[in-house]
Amino acid sequence: MVEAKTSEPKKRKAKKAEVPMKSPFEADLMQLAENRLAIEGVTPMIDGGRFAVKRVENEDLTISADVFSDGHDKIAAAVVYGGAGASNWTETPLTFLVNDRWEAVIRFEQPGPYRYSIIAWRDLYATWRDEAKKKLDAGKLTDLELTEARELVKAAQNSGRGSKADQKALVTLHERLEKAAGHGDSTAQYSLMMNAETIALLERAGNRTNLSRFPGDIPVWVDRTVAAFSAWYELFPRSQSGDPGRHGTFADVEKRLPDIQEMGFDVLYFPPIHPIGKTNRKGKNNTLTPDEGDPGSPYAIGSPEGGHNALHPELGSFEDLARLIAKAKEHGLEIAIDYAIQCSPDHPWIKEHPEWFDWRPDGTIKFAENPPKKYEDIVNVHFYRGALPTLWYELRDSFLFWLEKGVRIFRVDNPHTKAFPFWEWVIAEIRKVDPGVIFLAEAFTRPKVMKRLAKVGYNQSYSYFTWRNKKWELQEYLTELTTEECAEYMRPNFFVNTPDINPIYLQTSGRPGFRTRLALAASLGGNYGVYSGFELCEFLPVPGKEEYLNSEKYEIRAFDWKAEGNIRDDIAFFNRLRNNEPAMQDFRSLAFFNFWNDQVLYYGKRTADRSSYLLIMVNLDPHHPQGGHFEVPLWEFGMGDDGLIQAENLASGQVVAWHGKVQHWWLDPSECPYAVFKLSSA
Repeated sequence: MVEAKTSEPKKRKAKKAEVPMKSPFEADLMQLAENRLAIEGVTPMIDGGRFAVKRVENEDLTISADVFSDGHDKIAAAVVYGGAGASNWTETPLTFLVNDRWEAVIRFEQPGPYRYSIIAWRDLYATWRDEAKKKLDAGKLTDLELTEARELVKAAQNSGRGSKADQKALVTLHERLEKAAGHGDSTAQYSLMMNAETIALLERAGNRTNLSRFPGDIPVWVDRTVAAFSAWYELFPRSQSGDPGRHGTFADVEKRLPDIQEMGFDVLYFPPIHPIGKTNRKGKNNTLTPDEGDPGSPYAIGSPEGGHNALHPELGSFEDLARLIAKAKEHGLEIAIDYAIQCSPDHPWIKEHPEWFDWRPDGTIKFAENPPKKYEDIVNVHFYRGALPTLWYELRDSFLFWLEKGVRIFRVDNPHTKAFPFWEWVIAEIRKVDPGVIFLAEAFTRPKVMKRLAKVGYNQSYSYFTWRNKKWELQEYLTELTTEECAEYMRPNFFVNTPDINPIYLQTSGRPGFRTRLALAASLGGNYGVYSGFELCEFLPVPGKEEYLNSEKYEIRAFDWKAEGNIRDDIAFFNRLRNNEPAMQDFRSLAFFNFWNDQVLYYGKRTADRSSYLLIMVNLDPHHPQGGHFEVPLWEFGMGDDGLIQAENLASGQVVAWHGKVQHWWLDPSECPYAVFKLSSA
């Protein structure tokens, strides 16, 4: 009894409280209920938003999502996007496609970090319009529907959306509706609710019922155009004097700029330009017994004269480099340098920071190895233990040093042998200073490793193109690169050769083979590159190896850059084609078509509006003429199989008229192993 009496007042107090504090369970319920609409299958999105989707400035980014709700109400959706730290984002409506799939296309104008997300809501005004029209057509529209319309307009005045002018227009609209209702004029009310001005007004300022948002923002990284579309020319500055007995300088490279511009390249890339160590220096053809005066490999970085922030003294001064960078710009060229995180045994870091290196039990330093290869003139740093974080800071500051010197493109040597977290961190650090910096990964390694490097920040990557020679493997590889998820974040650079790689195909195919590989690299890839000597069809190998005999890696060479038999005209043709035809500038526009001969690769590149439409045929057999029947993609121009289309072979100037889908062509490698047709339906 006593307990019952004392509990009675407590019950009365609970009733007075009216609304008790929400339990954790109720809070969860309310949070779940907030997102009534389903937003699923958002693309592109890399690893659930862990890594950024990539685009270049002013390039289309097509965003798709499944958006739907319960019931039959009309819904609307939009993509919201902006800078990673921006408070005000831009909004672009999503357009319904089919089967609850919606799509929008957006662009970003400047390099840097951005984000996007998807929002969706029940559009009660669109639902009202749809139902009101059906009822009117059936003769069943009543005053009740018109009352609901006025209430929708009234409620919109409290939406917090739209401009001041929009809010004023809503008040005016409501007053006009009320006035028409007062006169019993249902026709006027209906007309007001259905006119184009009202539709636009309520789209801007109407309520968004059950507004839902995709959880999390999806990162996008926007690069300079050169990240996705560039033609690289690699040379050793020390071999530019024209005399193998004299070490070349930056001034000698400057003299070659008109020649390189004439071929149409836009990136000029140097192997390491730092001091070269003498301990265990390699001699000609990688011998362990160098002669006096052998320059050594530029990849053996570091000497008493300095390390990664120093210049090899025989190349010139920083003032000379600055002049070269400025002159290159005048010739339409941007300078890229090789950044190799490895050291000669003479590098100052070894004495200053022994904790950054691996040491053997006998106290000797561990040389770089890639069994069975051993690099006695190189030692590697490690990235953890005593090297974290001091080495990371040192390397970051070194990149920033070169950035300050005017270098904005880095080709990084063997990045797959360095820690992924380091690359993710250091690239982000550099981009804080300059979002336009470009990193090319020289990573001939496993596919998933190459893709991870692209995800963590690399703008470009070397690729397997160098070893893809057959039709089926080229089609398979290019289809992967252009249509699978990696197309959203990985940009291959199709180098035809490198100082390290003298492909078997080039060793055995003669001049026609060089023209074939050039045609493939320059027309298939958004980015491609050649190592100097390629234009001269240099192929002499170390017997049995994919290496150059008398390699510039170990000695100074001299070349006649316009020697007979060169393919400079072919290079210039393809670089002009790349710059003049918009179809060539979108790597993902590639499509393969039927050519009934396994020795001929046949593909197209086109703009969305078909105003630039190219068909390219390349004979993969450098020794024999090849031909066959092929399909003209008349269907892409809305034509039937018997359509007529004009084609100009831009490589020869020949103009043909193709009547019908199936045609025949012949490619003689001794004359020209490729054809590039520009289609015109006019």
